[in-house]
Amino acid sequence: MNLNQVTVGSADIDRSINFYKELGLELIVYSPPGYARFLCPDGNSTFSVHQVDEVKWSETTVYFERKQLDEKVRQLIDDGIKFSLLPTDQPWLWREAHLSDPDKNKLVLYHAGENRMNPPWRLK
Repeated sequence: MNLNQVTVGSADIDRSINFYKELGLELIVYSPPGYARFLCPDGNSTFSVHQVDEVKWSETTVYFERKQLDEKVRQLIDDGIKFSLLPTDQPWLWREAHLSDPDKNKLVLYHAGENRMNPPWRLK
């Protein structure tokens, strides 16, 4: 099994398209009035947004890994993106920066390197 995509709701598709392109995702499908799909810059994962009348609060968090995390966060801040947590080393050995998209969907930009799949506590 392979994860194909994650989809989140958006009250304004065009605003979301601009936001996710700013994060570095490549728009590969635009189906007006209510759907957009992006290719993540590394690998084959995709991410999409679909039009909803009202975005409901969710406990779902979407993680995007980025090797040059600190540099990307600085660039996004310069471009006006707000973060609730700047890049911070976490006890689970990931470096994370937290933000929300324009619809308040929770996002984490992070870098984990080898610890992404092989943390010291991984089951054998």
